[in-house]
Amino acid sequence: MIGTEETRLVVLRGNSASGKSSVAAGLRERFGRGLALVGQDNIRRVVLRERDRPGAANIGLIDLTARYALDAGFHVVLEGILNADRYGDMLARLRADHRGPTHGYYLDVPIEETLARHATKPIADDVDEAQLRDWYRPRDLLLDGTEIVIGSDSALHETVDRIMLDTGLAHLPTLDR
Repeated sequence: MIGTEETRLVVLRGNSASGKSSVAAGLRERFGRGLALVGQDNIRRVVLRERDRPGAANIGLIDLTARYALDAGFHVVLEGILNADRYGDMLARLRADHRGPTHGYYLDVPIEETLARHATKPIADDVDEAQLRDWYRPRDLLLDGTEIVIGSDSALHETVDRIMLDTGLAHLPTLDR
């Protein structure tokens, strides 16, 4: 078992440019110290410089990082595309092993909105529309049915507010670390 009954695990999934990183940053800003951000892109692309493929090393490192932070008493926001077929088993084990509440959210943004948002990102010149369309998976929900779907009509502040309330983070004290 990992974490405590008080630690919160929040999993944010969705396609590229769905707002996962912005929501995670908003949660961290709102909560303050004591909330660890575990980003798939950071671990996969920056730490390991690895391609996203079945059985890749980043899957285990994401799992270990989230577990370590939970065991250290941090609340954890795990965010990334985290395709269900590649990351689903790891996420299910993480959920099963966590002593505290675990909340899953899938940010559901249509492909047209994904393309428009992507065009404003720094990596827009490196990843073209064809690649983005190839990566896009509509409603790639986890099989366990535990995710709440949040549509593109939810503004960033509304999504952050909802998750803060749903998870109880809005009512927990910030840790002094």
